[in-house]
Amino acid sequence: MARSHAISLCLVSALWTLFLYSIPAPAAEPPWLEVHSAHFTVITDAGEKKGREVALRFEQMRSVFATLLTKERLNQSVPLTILAFKNDKSYYQVAPLRQGQPIDVPGFFLPGEDQDFIVLNLFEEESWRAVAHDFAGMLLNYNYPPAQGWFDEGLAEYFSSIRVDNKQVEIGSDPELRPSVTENLLGNQQETHPPKSLTELLGAQVWLPLPDLFTMKHDPSTRNQASHHTLYYAESWIVMHYLLHQQKLPETGAYFDLVLNQHVPVEEAIQKAYGMSSAQLEQAVKDYFHAQTALLTAVDAARQTAASPANATGPGQTYRFPVPVGPDDMAITSKPLPEADERALYAEVAIRIPERRDVGLQELHALAAAPTAADKKFESKKEEKRPGEDPDLLPTNAIGSPLAHRILAWDHIQHGEFEEASTELADAAALNQRDMWLRYYLSVLKYRIAQSKHADIQGLPNMMLDLRAVLEWYPEMAGAYDLLAVARNEGGSTPAAMQAEHAAINLSPRDELYTYHLAQIYVASKKWEAAQILLDRLKASSNPQIVALARELLERSGAERKYGIPLGAGTLPQAKLAPQKSPFDVLEEDAAKRDAAEKAAQSAGPEDRRATKFLKGRLVAVDCSQAPAAILTVTAESATLKLRAADYKSLLLIGADDFSCAWRDRQVTVNYKPGGSTNGDLVSLEMR
Repeated sequence: MARSHAISLCLVSALWTLFLYSIPAPAAEPPWLEVHSAHFTVITDAGEKKGREVALRFEQMRSVFATLLTKERLNQSVPLTILAFKNDKSYYQVAPLRQGQPIDVPGFFLPGEDQDFIVLNLFEEESWRAVAHDFAGMLLNYNYPPAQGWFDEGLAEYFSSIRVDNKQVEIGSDPELRPSVTENLLGNQQETHPPKSLTELLGAQVWLPLPDLFTMKHDPSTRNQASHHTLYYAESWIVMHYLLHQQKLPETGAYFDLVLNQHVPVEEAIQKAYGMSSAQLEQAVKDYFHAQTALLTAVDAARQTAASPANATGPGQTYRFPVPVGPDDMAITSKPLPEADERALYAEVAIRIPERRDVGLQELHALAAAPTAADKKFESKKEEKRPGEDPDLLPTNAIGSPLAHRILAWDHIQHGEFEEASTELADAAALNQRDMWLRYYLSVLKYRIAQSKHADIQGLPNMMLDLRAVLEWYPEMAGAYDLLAVARNEGGSTPAAMQAEHAAINLSPRDELYTYHLAQIYVASKKWEAAQILLDRLKASSNPQIVALARELLERSGAERKYGIPLGAGTLPQAKLAPQKSPFDVLEEDAAKRDAAEKAAQSAGPEDRRATKFLKGRLVAVDCSQAPAAILTVTAESATLKLRAADYKSLLLIGADDFSCAWRDRQVTVNYKPGGSTNGDLVSLEMR
């Protein structure tokens, strides 16, 4: 019996082992994924589910911010990439350092001239909330005209209170002072009882007079100063809380127009815009705050006990509403990301953080020097010509990660190392000719070289073609529009330059360099008064470089206007740089053909010297019966205009992705040239 029992046990064990091995193993998920939503790219090692969740949360936050600004559409004038790490180790090895230690918040934002980055630690719950303040600031820069500091900080603080899941959005509660933020606000001072919330700060201190708050010069670096500026942020928050919940953003826009554009004193501007004195507005905000303090405290206490306050839906209270974008409302795709690309992106973030830069550069140089599997495959099949490529023309020494070469090229450009940048761009192009970033970086390189040498841009026709390709790839790239405007202006096509620069400013209205370039175009067009207005505004900039450029251009344009000749005319010609051949030239038509095509595009028809007029009104109807031409009927006050778009497919659109012949009853802003076969010819159309 004992032996029989032992045999039975062995048989059961063997059968159980066989059963376990017969179960198919789950497919191994790629360690790194590249997840794409409508507006964001997420790079993550936390799996597809988490990657999709991160993309969805940022799409939701973006949609909520558009609602706050009452905009149907937001601009993202440089691409945003989100790196989301599944554990602390990867995150803290790249996070910025504060007093020698990594920051203690689970996310940070890295702005850039070419692209923006957000880095998250997904080990922490709702890590995206750590970057909500900076995310709001980024969207403000791309979607709202220049404003005063209290507006920017107040709106960003308000937005940082956001909480969102798959069903509901909550916004408007006290944003809380996170430990690192509190430390910054208090200038690293040690207090016995540091404030825990903005509500507590406002209840414990005497408020700044409203005119003082509105006129205080704001610089984000002042966040590390002490309690006076702590009150500044808290009071800015409650003022914006009041304006948003009392639906006074239109009045606020009128206030900024009076103060910033018409230079009306603050007291008078408040009276005209809000219909009350500064003292009355201040008292209204205080009354609002005191009425809501009990509720805001209850919301915070309820959250800590995982309960919900009974009534939180009235004016001035926490907003709760269904999510504008749910998991089933958008297409989110994912694909595996090669290890070399993941390492290169990690290093790219590192080199943009001063204290991490050296380690990041070491990694990038190692990736750029190491042959990849693709390199080996290319060498073994070099005789095989792939579509659109000529292997015989590619440098044989181009090895390594094309992404690493591209990142190094941008870093060299940023540091004025132009020869090294050109080499890295050529190597990157040899390995991946379809990378549109290379065309953009090459255009920036040509511009920077010309600026450093005070010379003309070399390879101008190729540069303009490259920039057009970039804008087809990423239509909201404000920097590409700006460079295209500079190139067109230098090439003598000032109307086309003006159109491109206006597009850049619409996509990034706070970039003062774009405004300066528009002033240059006005000077080239001899539009002296328009240039004077812009340059006078730039002279008041907080950026000393912009101030110096504005003053120099004012002096030069004044002399040119007075004497009728450009300043410096008759002197020795400026030095010319040797032509810079594009790495892409081997893949495109002969340079002479490209030059001829560009010149033909610029010289098609006589230059239109009609003055451009501006009109806000209502689009009543669109007639596309003569497509591709379209006739738009626009009403403004008692006037009705028929405006013609010669080709609506190429019309400059703002606030809409595509032209629609079905548009009716829409608020619009138009730029047009009066006359022609109708009341005027459209230059641009903005949907409001």
